[in-house]
Amino acid sequence: MSNKNRFSNKPNDSLTPWLGISFIVILLDQLIKITISKLFHEGELYRVTSFFDITFVYNKGAAFSFLATESGWQRYVLTGLGLVAAFAIIYLLKRNAGKRLFCWALALILGGALGNVIDRVMYGKVIDFLLFHLGSWSFPAFNVADSAITIGAILFILDELRRVNQ
Repeated sequence: MSNKNRFSNKPNDSLTPWLGISFIVILLDQLIKITISKLFHEGELYRVTSFFDITFVYNKGAAFSFLATESGWQRYVLTGLGLVAAFAIIYLLKRNAGKRLFCWALALILGGALGNVIDRVMYGKVIDFLLFHLGSWSFPAFNVADSAITIGAILFILDELRRVNQ
């Protein structure tokens, strides 16, 4: 048994909880993508509400299908960028493990980045399945990894604003 007081305000300098959060994001992302790819045919749509569908589409590009129409080089560049980002994030997590909001942001971004890297390595493209729309307007389909990256970016901005205002 540890004598550590778990209610202490002393920051935990361990990398383990942050990598655990990233792992959970990756696991959830990949399990849902596998389920969607088994239950749906590519392009198939299931209406959930008047503004939300579940679908199965591939995205060869980055966010919002940026670079999706390119010849295929983007697979390798985006995979490489994802891996470089992952190593940079792990370095930042290790140096700042006690800064909770900052590390939450990084852990979510790390899990999302690696979730999409796994898709690019396995399929050459990313599986997207969440589709929001209003009338004839449709937001580009996205996935759990993209959501984690977005939430992580928002937390990162909040953390920066909080530090600036201190």
